[in-house]
Amino acid sequence: MTAVVERAAAEQVVRLERRDGVGTVTLDRPDRLNAMSSELLTQLLAALEQAASDESLRVLVLTGAGRAFCVGGDLQGFAAAAEGDDVSPASEAARLRHLMRASQLLRESRLVSVAAVNGACAGAGLSLALACDLRLASSSAVFRTAFIAAGLSGDFGGTWSLSRLLGEARAKELYLLNEKVHADEALRLGLVSRVFPADDFAVQVGAVVTELAGRAPLALRGIKGNLNDAAQVSFTEACDREVVRHVRCRRSPDAAEAARAFLERRAPVFGTSQVGDAASRAEPRL
Repeated sequence: MTAVVERAAAEQVVRLERRDGVGTVTLDRPDRLNAMSSELLTQLLAALEQAASDESLRVLVLTGAGRAFCVGGDLQGFAAAAEGDDVSPASEAARLRHLMRASQLLRESRLVSVAAVNGACAGAGLSLALACDLRLASSSAVFRTAFIAAGLSGDFGGTWSLSRLLGEARAKELYLLNEKVHADEALRLGLVSRVFPADDFAVQVGAVVTELAGRAPLALRGIKGNLNDAAQVSFTEACDREVVRHVRCRRSPDAAEAARAFLERRAPVFGTSQVGDAASRAEPRL
């Protein structure tokens, strides 16, 4: 299938590509190591909202153009913009909180989100990667919290995500000591799920996301919903929600097709026409 790439204008700094159930959002400021400008953040949120509302997509990949994933905020650009800035603290906070919805979409939308970390990943760029369900790293990737060196406390949910991913002690160590974490150490810590050779990274990521996109759509959504619930609700409530999703998935065309494919020793082929309605019904109603 031919890829559809959306480009609205010459100054576009975020690209959304849709192909075979996978949406790929690429941060495209390679000359600035994909540092976050106001334009990039605005376009990123818009791209994630478009992907989340597209029922043909099952998996979302976030990556960066060039040799970096994202090094965080563009401090040079923000410093220049701050000169003579008379925006009130409340307005600034409201604007930032709106843009931070990008992390919420990566974590909470129905799409399985994958951070394809192809290089330097720092600051709010790390926060975005942490909000994803999976992190796949190139052997050239380097991670750093970076905020304390910039005199900042952190945004885009990074402290919350890292504490739950690695534990409180390790999160405090990485945020307060601000040490670089190379790909092999990130794998040892559990910060990333896989590390692939840099010269084969795109191919390996493609194989992983293609496999994910080929899974039963309702099961993907249900599993992500269960895992997100696990971080927020009691065991009893998690079981209540889990059973509703499981039964409705079991009674869906997806489950029937998965069973037939297993018995016939072939790859399953899942339809998309009923996915939206069935998925909404599969969400627990307590």
